[in-house]
Amino acid sequence: MSGNTHRFAWAEIDLGAYRRNVARLAKSARGETWSVVKADAYGHGAIECARAALEAGATGLCVALVGEGEEIRLAGVAAPILVMSEQPPDQLEDLVRLGLTATVYNPGSIDALARVASRIGVMTKVHLKVDTGMHRVGAAPADAVKHAQLIASHEWLELEGVYTHLATADMLDRDVDSQRQVTIMTEVVGDLRKVGIAPRHVHIANSAATLRQLGDSSLNTLHRVGIASYGALEVDGVGSDLEPVMSLKARVSHVQTVDAGEGVSYGLRRPLERRTTVATIPIGYADGVRRAWWERGAVLIGGKRRAFAGVVTMDQVMVECGDDAVRVADEVVLLGSQGGENISAGDWAKALGTISYEVLTGISPRVPRRYIR
Repeated sequence: MSGNTHRFAWAEIDLGAYRRNVARLAKSARGETWSVVKADAYGHGAIECARAALEAGATGLCVALVGEGEEIRLAGVAAPILVMSEQPPDQLEDLVRLGLTATVYNPGSIDALARVASRIGVMTKVHLKVDTGMHRVGAAPADAVKHAQLIASHEWLELEGVYTHLATADMLDRDVDSQRQVTIMTEVVGDLRKVGIAPRHVHIANSAATLRQLGDSSLNTLHRVGIASYGALEVDGVGSDLEPVMSLKARVSHVQTVDAGEGVSYGLRRPLERRTTVATIPIGYADGVRRAWWERGAVLIGGKRRAFAGVVTMDQVMVECGDDAVRVADEVVLLGSQGGENISAGDWAKALGTISYEVLTGISPRVPRRYIR
């Protein structure tokens, strides 16, 4: 993306805010903190955030793909990296050679990983994932002991952890569902101990569960913290002191005066009610500014909220600025603060009927990241 470094649009990543968030979460944790940096650290930059997280007190990292773990390893990061789902067979050799920690939940995957680890001669750490109710991936609770024993039977596999994922930890009105999962996981851990299996790590806590301290310390020897560390957790009553890490900014590239009654952008959807200054900003839906955002969204210019004058296009948006003096190169904020105004990922999410995760990960790689250290 080096060719885009001088664009009139960029994302600012405040690594100081990210470190403070990780430290805050580590303080709330009842065990170790492992920072989730999958999906290029939710669009914030995996390598930079991995290093910052470890500096702030995290002791491990979590990714979704072997390739994500490889990128971090090649940057010289030696900390534990958990790959949080089973991987295709052709990825297992790289997983083992890179010293990544595997997640398993099917006997065939366990055996395949063991064959690769044995052939290469590398002891490979494994975490067994149990499906306690989310029904995405994981071993059935009734099969957990059998799967753990299978792992233990392989010379080159080490059962380091057992974990699950809470489906409703961020929904205060669904605590009964979280408690059901906690109860099932407690029973699984007890069953493992009855047969002499006591993995070093047991973990159930995501960001919301960490802040809300769901589950006891026996189920939380480590915490997997993701969205909260980026300052975009959507749970009432917790996380209010976390700081947004990403700001999305641009500069005005063109200014014109458009008469009342004229439409702007594709479809000429909404004729202007009065003669107004229209500013063009060189960022669009190819950069992650969702097309539907134009109807209810805004940007900040000169510390004021500016409504979109027409639909978002692939590379540019146009906004109404009234009679204000707006000039080419004026700074525009699409996510973040300017003056006394603020637009958050949560604002985008509410207007678009989605979640802040999708907003942040949707900021395109063609938007250069600028790091504030």
